[in-house]
Amino acid sequence: MIRFIHTADIHLGKTYRTSTGEGERYEDFFRMLGSIVADAVSEQVDFVLIAGDLFHTGQILPRTFARTIETLQTLKDNHVPCIAVEGNHDWIHRRDSISWMEALSQMGYIRLLRPSRTESGGYRFDPFDPATGMGGHIEIKGLNIYGLGYIGTQAGAHVGRICEAVTTGNNLLLFHVGIWTYSPVEIGNMKPEEALPLAAVFDYVALGHGHKPYIISTTGGRPCAFNPGSPECVNFGEERYDKGYYLVTVADGVYAHEFRPTDPRPMLVTTIDLDGADDADTALLRFREQVGAMCAAIDDDRQPLLEVKLTGRVGFHPFELGRERLRLALGEICNPLHVEIKNHLSLVTAGSGTETEKKSLAEIEREVLRDLVAAKSEYKGREDELVRLSLAIRDQVLKGEVDGEELLGLLMREPA
Repeated sequence: MIRFIHTADIHLGKTYRTSTGEGERYEDFFRMLGSIVADAVSEQVDFVLIAGDLFHTGQILPRTFARTIETLQTLKDNHVPCIAVEGNHDWIHRRDSISWMEALSQMGYIRLLRPSRTESGGYRFDPFDPATGMGGHIEIKGLNIYGLGYIGTQAGAHVGRICEAVTTGNNLLLFHVGIWTYSPVEIGNMKPEEALPLAAVFDYVALGHGHKPYIISTTGGRPCAFNPGSPECVNFGEERYDKGYYLVTVADGVYAHEFRPTDPRPMLVTTIDLDGADDADTALLRFREQVGAMCAAIDDDRQPLLEVKLTGRVGFHPFELGRERLRLALGEICNPLHVEIKNHLSLVTAGSGTETEKKSLAEIEREVLRDLVAAKSEYKGREDELVRLSLAIRDQVLKGEVDGEELLGLLMREPA
């Protein structure tokens, strides 16, 4: 009998750099990985699979690397192999740069599986070499584990070549790819019919990439591909998904999977309707009432993550209900760890006759920025381009995930 844990999309290093809860959110992901590691040791599994996106970005901070080693040390001390592939977030996008995943593999904390390519474009899954920390295939207790990280938007076209490269039986594939109609991500997916040939070669396909759990079955009804989703909520919108990982038992060639739920930080996404409010004070009162009712339903002592969208046509300038004013109100109501506010209010003003003019906050922002840019004669003819660039930088900073190089890339790009 073989037992293993299949998890994916851990996203270590994820945080909100503009939030007062940055440090606490950073720790959420390490606590989640630590709980999975503890379960692996408690259940005495033979190995742990990580199907990509161990890290949130390829360029991690040294402290993130150190915390990862600290968390994975328990597996190493208990001689539980951790087998991983690279996801799209783990990639290093610079030539001749060693990735943090490669470093972990060379240090013995993970077994990073990455196939080689032949001159004809095929795949070659060389045996994993502990000395170099590289290889595409590893065998544990008679189970042949093959690994393939993120290979992009044309993954479906590679299935035939992947299957041709495998000559063993009793096979498992670790693959960072999504399946259309099941995966919530928009890129890096393959069609279900493209994925099905894998079931003829691999008894279990361990997927990653999409943060929503799902299972793919063959036309005969046999479950063959499994995506556990991310164990922690990574992005807003994921609060609708079950969160967890798989504990899998293999006996006499039969795979039995158990989905083990995790306990992610509470995440709430809500729309607040302020339609018809004549002034900002009235709108703020309605905002407090609606958010208060929603937060009262949270049965969790931890500070929630909150995304609020304001909608409606109002009789005051949307800027009067600024983000700081709303944040202060939210701090009094539910004290969220992090909040993102999307102001989609429309200003209704008296026009000629019975007509009214409706302007959203986004339209007002563009108008103000354009006027500021146009005030400088040297920018003449580039107003629209610079307004788009300014708003793009604003959006990246508000997300709290942008680094200096990404901002520099926006500033240095060629004019459209």
